[in-house]
Amino acid sequence: MPPEVASVSTPSSDPLHQNLQAWFGFSQFRPGQEPVIRALTEGRSAAAIFPTGSGKSLCYQMAALQLPHLTLVVSPLLALMQDQLDYLHSRNIPAAAIDSGRSADDIRQTMQDAREGRLKILMVSVERLKNERFRQFLGNVNLSLLVIDEAHCISEWGHNFRPDYLKLPAYAREFAIPQVLLLTATATPKVISDMQSRFGIEDRDVICTGFYRNNLDLSVLSIMPEERDRELIQWLAPRRYQSSVVYVTQQKTAETLANTLRDNGINAVAYHAGMNSEERDAIQRSFMSGQHRCIVATIAFGMGIDKSDIRSVVHYDLPKSVENYSQEIGRAGRDGQPSQCLVLGNRDNIHVLENFVYGDTPSLDSIRLVLQAVREAGNHWEILLTPLSNTTDIRQLPLKTLLVYLELEGIIKPLYSYFAEYRLQYRLQPAELEQQFSGERQQFVRALLRSVRMARTWGTLDIDDFCRRYQGADRSRVIRALDYFQEQGWIVLESKQMTEVYGVLNNHFILNDLAARLHQLFVQKEQAEIQRIHDMIALFESEECLSHQLAEWFGDHNAPLHCGHCSACRGTSVAFPRRPLHPAPEQINIPALLAPLEERLGHPANTETRVRFLCGLPTPLLGKNRARSLPGWAALEQWPYQKVQAQVLGQFG
Repeated sequence: MPPEVASVSTPSSDPLHQNLQAWFGFSQFRPGQEPVIRALTEGRSAAAIFPTGSGKSLCYQMAALQLPHLTLVVSPLLALMQDQLDYLHSRNIPAAAIDSGRSADDIRQTMQDAREGRLKILMVSVERLKNERFRQFLGNVNLSLLVIDEAHCISEWGHNFRPDYLKLPAYAREFAIPQVLLLTATATPKVISDMQSRFGIEDRDVICTGFYRNNLDLSVLSIMPEERDRELIQWLAPRRYQSSVVYVTQQKTAETLANTLRDNGINAVAYHAGMNSEERDAIQRSFMSGQHRCIVATIAFGMGIDKSDIRSVVHYDLPKSVENYSQEIGRAGRDGQPSQCLVLGNRDNIHVLENFVYGDTPSLDSIRLVLQAVREAGNHWEILLTPLSNTTDIRQLPLKTLLVYLELEGIIKPLYSYFAEYRLQYRLQPAELEQQFSGERQQFVRALLRSVRMARTWGTLDIDDFCRRYQGADRSRVIRALDYFQEQGWIVLESKQMTEVYGVLNNHFILNDLAARLHQLFVQKEQAEIQRIHDMIALFESEECLSHQLAEWFGDHNAPLHCGHCSACRGTSVAFPRRPLHPAPEQINIPALLAPLEERLGHPANTETRVRFLCGLPTPLLGKNRARSLPGWAALEQWPYQKVQAQVLGQFG
């Protein structure tokens, strides 16, 4: 049985319930599902704010089958798309996904099926909407509904803000998509209001079902780090034949802890983003099938995991926020059966969490470099994200956020994106391909193919260069031609090096003033993220009912004041232990720790680079210089960022 709905025997003569029975094999909706689906089928947009595992997916699946045209689902994770696709296919519902893991033939067939009306649901990542070939495809397809999964990513006040999500309202207008459905499990009232306003959703169509889960037992244990392994082994031992997830912050912890658990008779396996996709997929499948009972994972694991019988979720390290905690424990007990959630709490990991937040804030100098590039660009600014990130030493996510801030400041405006390079491989010889056309079209195709620079089996095409040389050619015509060749099976086509093109609306800004203002926006965001961590600590250390506080955080005022199944209700509220800094400040020789880095760089590093090296926070500059391999890397990762900064300034001046 899928998690979306629960089966009951009560029949209904209502057509919506009849369709539910016919299409999905169930006769009753879960709370909130029916009003969301009715809003969509009556032509309105809606938002479904349901806890993890409460059936958000059924809302769009059911609506899509009743709407006349294609439903486009934007999802942040490939695993989420694949799980939902597998379920839809099991119900014989025509659905597909386009992602980087699929072959050119698969993608071509999916687009053809969509154009010819054979698909009802198409799933993509938000980044796919920047692809010019995909955008041309969408412009020729009738769309009924845009579904945005993990919709809290739209809001800067959400716990997982993604700059590309800010463009979704504009995409909905551009492709004339008449309705939108927003789905999330972790939105506070402020985030819900932000989401709602961006898409003009009426109050009556924002459906929140509450966040209280009466089958989850929530425990917080105050414990020193060196005691966690022993405590975890004792806690998991009687549960070794049940499915468990243990969350950690860092990849190396996932590996070492999984080894420790296996050595103590617990069938555990590590999972983190440092593994290749094939390895992660294999581990996920083994966990889903029950081959491995315990998975020790970073937060790279979990979103979209449709396993209903996870009996335990343990936070070996503290989660990043209240929202993350809610999302992660929400993976336990999705079948409604009693499940345990345990936090092994101490303050040692807090500095690591905070330092990652500080590490994402671009320096003032780095922001100036971006603004200088805008000023020198003229009316059009073309960027490749990776080179710009390396040049300015800003990690890619905050760099994307900076570009959004520049849009909001009226400095730049996104025009379009294109691939800087197209590669093709012939399945039909060029001379034969030319003969498929006549007249001016044949001349165009001949000139196009002769512009392809062939290597052994693959050729590359510089579209802009071709358009400059061939009268009457433009990018859209060339891309339509290449797509047609691929659809006919005459070529295999690949594209790479996504180039973003912005119009520069104002390059007369006062550079230092604007840089300072933008830097302050990042500082404010940084402070908000730090506050999230402290709000989470306050939740765990509170003497009030954990379940009640968690529900209140998300605006659910209907949870009981005393749930009876949390550590606070059992009278075991905690205060996380503190201990002195290690190593002690008087033992630190900052110049000696930094000497290997500065020798490799060939010059003195600036303060931000020095602090991030000592805290073990990766940046493009440190990555390019393989700083992880140097002595001194992460030597002070257990220190607060600001204390490391003070030590650096104190010893270097």
